[in-house]
Amino acid sequence: MAPHARVRAPELIGKGGWLNTGGTALTLAALRGRIVILDFWTFCCVNCLHVLDELRELEEKHRDTVVIIGVHSPKFVHEAEHQAVVDAVERYEVHHPVLDDPELATWKQYAVRAWPTLVVIDPEGYVVAQHAGEGHAHALEQLVGELEAQHAAKGTLRRGDGPYVAPEPVATDLRFPGKAVLLPGGTFLVSDSTRHQLVELAADGESVVARVGSGERGFGPDGFSEPQGLALLPDGTVAVADTVNHALRAYDPATGAVTTLAGTGRQWMQGRPTSGPATEVDLSSPWDVAWFADRLWIAMAGVHQLWTYDPATGAVEVAAGTTNEGLVDGPAPEAWFAQPSGLAATEDRLWVADSETSALRYVERDGEGFAVRTAVGTGLFDFGHRDGEAAQALFQHPLGVTALPDGSVAVSDTYNHALRRYDPATGEVTTLATDLREPSDAVLAGDDIVVVESARHRLTRLRLPEEAVRVESVAHRTQRAATDVAPGRLRLDVVFQAPTGQKLDTRYGPSTRLLVSSTPPELLAEGSGTGTDLGRDLVLADGVTEGVLHVSAMAASCDYDPENEYPACHMHQQDWGVPVRVVPGGAERLPLVLAGLDA
Repeated sequence: MAPHARVRAPELIGKGGWLNTGGTALTLAALRGRIVILDFWTFCCVNCLHVLDELRELEEKHRDTVVIIGVHSPKFVHEAEHQAVVDAVERYEVHHPVLDDPELATWKQYAVRAWPTLVVIDPEGYVVAQHAGEGHAHALEQLVGELEAQHAAKGTLRRGDGPYVAPEPVATDLRFPGKAVLLPGGTFLVSDSTRHQLVELAADGESVVARVGSGERGFGPDGFSEPQGLALLPDGTVAVADTVNHALRAYDPATGAVTTLAGTGRQWMQGRPTSGPATEVDLSSPWDVAWFADRLWIAMAGVHQLWTYDPATGAVEVAAGTTNEGLVDGPAPEAWFAQPSGLAATEDRLWVADSETSALRYVERDGEGFAVRTAVGTGLFDFGHRDGEAAQALFQHPLGVTALPDGSVAVSDTYNHALRRYDPATGEVTTLATDLREPSDAVLAGDDIVVVESARHRLTRLRLPEEAVRVESVAHRTQRAATDVAPGRLRLDVVFQAPTGQKLDTRYGPSTRLLVSSTPPELLAEGSGTGTDLGRDLVLADGVTEGVLHVSAMAASCDYDPENEYPACHMHQQDWGVPVRVVPGGAERLPLVLAGLDA
């Protein structure tokens, strides 16, 4: 590891207190002698969920030397509610201590700028590395091995049991269900996400008829891993978005058989194929599925895209989205999404719940191709609960959308605990029902709409009201402290240090990429666009005093082994949205750490 100034890790503070510790408040002083990895995450963020899965193997392998601590740092207002954090820790099977930091106190202490961010603290209490984004498991494994050897030799490594205390299990028929579909026989098939199963419920929506899957994470004929979306296919089978297996499965209600339609079980990463035979192409956190335009559309939440699967050819391909995170309309290949998580098809439109932009969007035919439009929503940082004209209406991280008989759509407005309605004929948004707990989907059953109340672990039947519920309007913006920057020229440096034993892969050209844009676009007079250098001079426009810099960086590093013609390579990628305020005397340099430490 390259030498650098030693920085003592700030203490951990958070008004929400500690989870998974049996009521004990942890301190870094008490953890001295252990390698501590802080995982700054928030439960809305699919990249954070990917990191949780990446950490599981490391956590198990180094259980006697490494303590992983999740620092929950909310983006949305709902995520600052303590019970919501408690639910998320169970929902995603987080098996390490979690600090609930609703006011971002520890986030600020560590100068974190993005979800997810990992900070490594050595056994003597010093920060030794920081990694933003996902894909760092190999680098962490290498670093942990080095720290174990170094501090064992110094006598500063302390082995033993960690501070994790498992919560008491709760008995319910469903546990954080995700999505549901009405089967032709009148029963409901529900993705019981936290229990890694599908559950068939009787027409009453309560009585269990059958369970599908072992209930343990797996990718075999009887295994799922946090399944979500469900869709009936023309042949009578049900397509299943097997989210954490990064796969598309098929369940046959007639025989009970489960097969794989698409995906390999590996997560798609930049540079890998985006089309081809379905079972040979990697996917990334498929969250929902819907049949539209003679094929199955997939909300690929993990890479902010829509893909399609064609049963006739057995192939998958990207249909919309660039992998950049944001809200940009236009021709489908050029559109930007932000964690699309819910789909619903009508004859002429595919509706999309675009969660991280708190938006309702749709895909429609446009000449020979498709185009993406936005019905409600403005971008990554505006959300709330506001009815009325679509141009000013607000959602908060919706996860589901349902087509209604009159041509309107119901939106499962998850973090507002509400069911909302958008009517394309009038351009109005109304509220159908409130006091739901994290609704994530809804299905029509006769004159009723049946809502998946994920955090109440049940289906809830509602009569479709003729009149909308009236609620008091609330608007929010993501509350993160803006960075003060000086007018004029601003140096942007994305810090990337290849892990020990690796080097940048330049065999086929540049191995780094940097994409910069801003909200509003007028904030940048110079410096927007794509390039290969991880440093760039930006010029802030005169007269624009605040905004958000959107930065996306990627670096590919490979194991350094001169004897191996095809060494293993690793992709490091992260998107930042950095609020800035232009003031005299502000910073003239903006460092963003992708991997390593800023000098």
